[in-house]
Amino acid sequence: MSDRTLQDALDSAASPVDLLRDLGLARFTDLPDEFTHWIEEQRAWAESVAFADQSYHMTDLRIDGVEAIDLYAKYAVNNFEQFDVGQAKQLVVANPDGYLVGDAILFREAEDSFLSVGAAAAHNWLIYQAETGDYDVETEYQPRPVGTGDDPNNFRYQVQGPDAVAVMEEAIDGSIPDLGFFRFEEVSIDGSDAYLLRHGMAGEAGFEFWGDWDDADAVREAILDAGEAYDVRRLGSKSYQSANTVLGWLPLPVPAIYTGEEMKDFREWLSLRRGLISIGGSYDSDDIEDYYVTPIEVGYDHIVDFDHDFVGREALEAEIDDPERKKVTLVWNDEDVVDVYASLFREGETSKFMDMPVPRSSACHYDEVKKDGELVGVSKWMSYLYNHRKMLSLALVDTEYAEPGTEVTLTWGEADGSENKSVERHEQTEIRATVAPAPYKQDRR
Repeated sequence: MSDRTLQDALDSAASPVDLLRDLGLARFTDLPDEFTHWIEEQRAWAESVAFADQSYHMTDLRIDGVEAIDLYAKYAVNNFEQFDVGQAKQLVVANPDGYLVGDAILFREAEDSFLSVGAAAAHNWLIYQAETGDYDVETEYQPRPVGTGDDPNNFRYQVQGPDAVAVMEEAIDGSIPDLGFFRFEEVSIDGSDAYLLRHGMAGEAGFEFWGDWDDADAVREAILDAGEAYDVRRLGSKSYQSANTVLGWLPLPVPAIYTGEEMKDFREWLSLRRGLISIGGSYDSDDIEDYYVTPIEVGYDHIVDFDHDFVGREALEAEIDDPERKKVTLVWNDEDVVDVYASLFREGETSKFMDMPVPRSSACHYDEVKKDGELVGVSKWMSYLYNHRKMLSLALVDTEYAEPGTEVTLTWGEADGSENKSVERHEQTEIRATVAPAPYKQDRR
């Protein structure tokens, strides 16, 4: 498979959907599922302080050079005129038709030195442009080190919760810099250099910090020692992944790379291994473009800047004032969720098992959302949140049904004919849900 390109695989597949469906769920991180219990870990970010290790599950891309900013400006929707050293931003990359290729967090560490961290799709597209375009830049890419035995280039940690600031005040050598949101500076933690970013997840205050992997153990222990008096909890992969539904960030839609003549050269350059991602859930379409999303409908409309020329601009200009769909939170009906578990104790077919707190069986999950029997959207990332005692999911629904309080139903289970081996035999189940805002809770970052 290492010599095959994504285009090779697409040429031999019945369709892009057939290539991607039923691949199952890849390993998320080298960290354990839980350090204590996922409920206590969820409670920590709301009641005390939580410590997250983000070192394994994302890819890193460093681009250095005097024309790096020109490369970003051409292939990202963002405004880069007010992008200072020591600032971070959500980097959003679209294809020529305005569909989302991917996103990442971009850090400007020096005048001509940039580091972005996120899923692979946006990075693959940017590396291709850097290598094939006329840009005076150098790139350094680190794929996810999960399951490889390789160390990450950097440690990347985060503390969040009501006591996050107090913990960092004790852990940092000296005082915490006065940072605006998404601003960072270099600090020292137990004698180790690190960058400190004002950030947060799950709607709570927090910091993200990163530095050389050789300092990973010392920095982690310094933070945990400082947090002991505040009942700090390390987040395992289960609790960490569940925070997205509260924050309102929609991870891992299908990247918009599998169609379009303008992107064929890219698919011929991209290895199959780097181009594969799994699709699952009850939503079933033969057209891969039905799984694509746009930056506007997933909530990046405030990021899109039409004062510069970028790939996908024309399509996004046509959408910005009248998007077809909107991102919302779906609050699943308690009784219907309980009935999924109750089916395990009855005769006959059971409902698809709903793992806690993140019941996913594919990287890109899509469940049908209906209103009065008609398809009106897709439910994407779901999690049970102990702090709210609710099963929630992030969804994209037609704008006319996006008003909070609207009642819809989602179909829980895999599409008919699914051969996803990470899912047991089951029958589909209708679950009632109520539309709520995204993010679901007040943002206190």
